[in-house]
Amino acid sequence: MNSVHDLQAVMAVADDAAAPFPTVPHLTASSFFAAYAEETARAAKTVEASALDAAAQILLDAYTRDAALFCCGNGGSAAIANHLQCDHVKGIRAATDLAPRVVSLSSSVELMTAIANDFAYDEIFRYQLESQSRPGDVLIAISSSGRSANIIRALEWASEHSVSTIALTGFDGGEARLIADVTIHVAGANYGIIEDHHQAIMHVLAQYIRQSRMTAEAIEVSVF
Repeated sequence: MNSVHDLQAVMAVADDAAAPFPTVPHLTASSFFAAYAEETARAAKTVEASALDAAAQILLDAYTRDAALFCCGNGGSAAIANHLQCDHVKGIRAATDLAPRVVSLSSSVELMTAIANDFAYDEIFRYQLESQSRPGDVLIAISSSGRSANIIRALEWASEHSVSTIALTGFDGGEARLIADVTIHVAGANYGIIEDHHQAIMHVLAQYIRQSRMTAEAIEVSVF
């Protein structure tokens, strides 16, 4: 990144970073919860509607033409990636004409540790994409910081091989925010709050796509 445009993009990312939370001690769990809920509501308002719509369209297009979706993340984000596979495979299929093919690259301890041990931890997602993905597929990379090396390598490889990319980020978004085709960014500075929103975004995308393929009558009698 050495162009004026790239520098402006980095500065824009830094400018909208949220203040840390918490900044003062709380004497009770209930007061912490109240402050946490307030910060959660504030962070929710920072998610761009256009990014949600663009991501949903990428996924719906992929599912209708039988392209595969790959997802990945580390730590809590790995759990969200695994949960995404569950809700997008099972949930979207219910009462619709879609049968999504979704693979969480964070789900196989055996495969990830083999790649990490024999090559490098930075390669655990890129290596799997190289074997399993095809042009026209989609990658969702989940990273609160947007700076994890294995996330960056996966996004870069996907972009170079005609795999569409969606990033879910927080804090200042890091490099992932600048690489992905679409970034759904949560301007927060607390891992729990960012991960809560990433989980909610995952559910929103699944449930939106599901209801978009259902009749009004089917939606009325269905449980989401």
